[in-house]
Amino acid sequence: MYFLFWNFSTPKSDIKILEKFSGSAVIPQLTYESFRDFNYRKLSIVKDTTLPTIVFVHGTIGSSIDFIEYMKDSALLRNANMISYDRIGYNYRDKNAVQESIAFERDMLHAILQNLNPEKTIVVGYSYGGPIALALQKRVRSIVLLAPAVYSKVEPMPWLLNLYEWKLTRWLVPPIWQEASKEKLSHKHDLQLFENTWKSTPNNVVSIHGTKDRIVPFENSLFLEEQFPKSQFELISIPDAGHGFIWSKFDTIKHYLIKQLD
Repeated sequence: MYFLFWNFSTPKSDIKILEKFSGSAVIPQLTYESFRDFNYRKLSIVKDTTLPTIVFVHGTIGSSIDFIEYMKDSALLRNANMISYDRIGYNYRDKNAVQESIAFERDMLHAILQNLNPEKTIVVGYSYGGPIALALQKRVRSIVLLAPAVYSKVEPMPWLLNLYEWKLTRWLVPPIWQEASKEKLSHKHDLQLFENTWKSTPNNVVSIHGTKDRIVPFENSLFLEEQFPKSQFELISIPDAGHGFIWSKFDTIKHYLIKQLD
């Protein structure tokens, strides 16, 4: 079981990723890009430059393949181009550590968006990717947050983090989970630098959140709802859904993404 857990959570090779698109109508272009001397992997599906582009930002732990089902979906493919990328520290065989900085991640996202038409760009941030998307000061078509971890006061600290913090047990933690643990442990403090400025974003924001989320509590989105005028922010609650709802509630999430494309 331990080996299966290690193998399942380890970032996948380029070949394994492209195999996951077997049978899909469109195969993404897989490239390696650079930002501040870091290399990262990016999946791009760009069929028609007149279409909007959805840019996905993964959470902790996570990778570009978190959104494969969306990038394979025929309805989304008809209506949008799509981009997903591995954040630093989460690439396949990545020797770089996570940066533990929302500011760094925001700047990297800004660089990824620089050649896209902002009026046709929708940024989707899941979990830890939520504050990265929300910190973006560049105007885009809209920001969609999926279970965003944006409020330090309700940030849970799971007991299993102790396995990473204790030096005697750290070796038991798979490398990718060690990186995720570092990011998780620093996230609460990092959020305090941003959480009172979320409302300064120039963008319209939609936050979709499961009411039974124990990893990133629903209170995160309620906190955001208090920060914004109703004309700028929409909260969509998914009853009884947990943190994995981007997979378990795929059709529901897809429905709201397609609404952003209208």
